[in-house]
Amino acid sequence: MKKLRIFLSILLAVVVLGGGVAYFAYQKLQPENHFKNVPTVSKTGNNPGSQGTTTPKMKENVFNVLLLGSDERKGQKVGHSDSIILLHVDLNKHKYNMASIPRDTRVYLDGYGYTKLTSVQYIKQATGGTTAGIKAAINSISQLTGVPVNYYVETNYEGLQSMVDALGTIDVDVPFDVKLTHPWYPENKGRVIAQGTQTLDGEMVTELVHERYSLKNVDYDRQLLQEKVLISIAKTALQPKNLTKLPNLVDKSSDFVIATNMSKTDIASLGLLVKNLNTDKQVTYYQLNGTSKSMYDDILKNNNSEIVLDQTALKKTMKHFE
Repeated sequence: MKKLRIFLSILLAVVVLGGGVAYFAYQKLQPENHFKNVPTVSKTGNNPGSQGTTTPKMKENVFNVLLLGSDERKGQKVGHSDSIILLHVDLNKHKYNMASIPRDTRVYLDGYGYTKLTSVQYIKQATGGTTAGIKAAINSISQLTGVPVNYYVETNYEGLQSMVDALGTIDVDVPFDVKLTHPWYPENKGRVIAQGTQTLDGEMVTELVHERYSLKNVDYDRQLLQEKVLISIAKTALQPKNLTKLPNLVDKSSDFVIATNMSKTDIASLGLLVKNLNTDKQVTYYQLNGTSKSMYDDILKNNNSEIVLDQTALKKTMKHFE
């Protein structure tokens, strides 16, 4: 009996100690604790592509995440930035802002001159590798917007498909009929994803966010589709039946992500961040509007169709990302 009491005492001590360690780790993962000191990966400076000479310093518990979607196919080493979304996280106000940046936006690339944003990553990847391509895209975006980038996450269409398939399916609020004229998978050409709430698997989600040629407002309508999909993924992942899948999703993040400067603990903390997220009340979505013009491209050495953003509207929107 005495030995049993000793054993139970030791077992209790281990449980209490283990619980204390687990609680401490959990507390450290709380976003308000975890993201007090964040890195800045964008380069500031004063060049023809910059909004100013300095980039505003972020407040504590406030940071920006750049979400890049590449058209890089399996086995390839280069790709264009096909979707670009800047996510602003304010843990103090529990508010989250998202801005889609048009892929054809005219930007300045250090050492080259003016070109399309979608080309920046491709050019630098081809000459300097994956990391060089991402850093160049980040710097061009930061100089364009005048705000810092603290974290980046890049995926591609295969990665997006894998993420959705890991959840099973997602329900997407499709705002208009989408005819697939330039599908990722050739066999889907001509199919129509109808307006309304649609239950889609990974393949059809990939097709939805890839299409733009059949859309009335082309890239701007595709941005709306991408925003709808991101919100649907978040809502689906946070359903009670899927919460048990989240640790496995974090462990398998390398299946969905090409490159990132976020650690697994960063990703886990973000998971805690969105656990009680109300996307309708806490998330605000912006589009950066501009005018399509034929402009001289310093890389192509020829005129190219590029989007020139409205600078007044851009500065006004970016106030929500400082």
